[in-house]
Amino acid sequence: MKRKIVRAAALLLIALLLAGCAAKGAENESTPKQATLEGESQSKKPALPKKLKLNENGVPELRVYQVDEEESRTLDIETYLQGVLAGEMKNDWPINALKAQAILARTFVLKFCAEKKSKYPNADISTDIEEAQAYDETGVNDRIEQAVKETEGLVLSYRRELPYAWFHAHSGGMTARAREGLNYEKDEPGYTQVVEGLESDDAPADAKEWRAAFSKAQVIAAAEKAGLSGVKTVDSIAVGDRGESGRAVTILINDQAVSAPELRLALGSSDMRSTLLTSLKIEDDRVVMAGKGYGHGVGMPQWGAYALAEDGKSAEEIVTYYFKDVTVEKVW
Repeated sequence: MKRKIVRAAALLLIALLLAGCAAKGAENESTPKQATLEGESQSKKPALPKKLKLNENGVPELRVYQVDEEESRTLDIETYLQGVLAGEMKNDWPINALKAQAILARTFVLKFCAEKKSKYPNADISTDIEEAQAYDETGVNDRIEQAVKETEGLVLSYRRELPYAWFHAHSGGMTARAREGLNYEKDEPGYTQVVEGLESDDAPADAKEWRAAFSKAQVIAAAEKAGLSGVKTVDSIAVGDRGESGRAVTILINDQAVSAPELRLALGSSDMRSTLLTSLKIEDDRVVMAGKGYGHGVGMPQWGAYALAEDGKSAEEIVTYYFKDVTVEKVW
């Protein structure tokens, strides 16, 4: 009997020791899992351009060439973004639309500085709309300052990289991929997608739908600028290929294909407002066209951001609706 009691006690001791080892092993196992999750979160942050210096608050500084003043000024990115936001979006718009635009604008300038060099001397970027983003210091108000402050350091991230933060005024109903809307020549980025634009009914009529007429001479000159040589007259014109969103990818002039996005830029993007064409024909000595939307159609439509903000969506919800598989990360 005594021997049985000793044996039972020994078995109990072994069981307790094994349970303790198991519990300790579980505790050790949980720690690396937590560390991995934290590491994954941190790994989503894209790197900042190496050429940018940080100020005492850890915010990158820019040498901004002011086109109106014809000189460069050093501004921290957050101050620069106030002028950009006022230039790109109306300063009385819903605050979350402004904040969504601020996130894209911040991503844009960092991407620009990482990949490009300003055409102006001693500058990282400029206020020249042909080079970078619109800029209007005079339009900065409390709402603009609030939108920039409340998104400080926030950018889009795609696989630890800064994506191209494309935006436009009005999609005409459907957004486009980059190769379709912009004649993007590299592989299609994984973050572009075709989705409903969801634009506000408050958008102006000429952003929803438009009509334009060009002389044949204008079309010939634009076609040559867009890369189609040898065109002497316009005997016929029609939409060639269309993309997933319905936009014209090519336009046939005398049965010769020219890039629709390039032709749009050559004709003037404020006249030929989109490549989402609903009509294209010759009338007398003119080429007459009509379409929907305003802009290239890639990324975030501003009037869509307006509507989603009015519906109570956050800035992060807005940008992640229009860009696929991206996250919003704080980089300073």
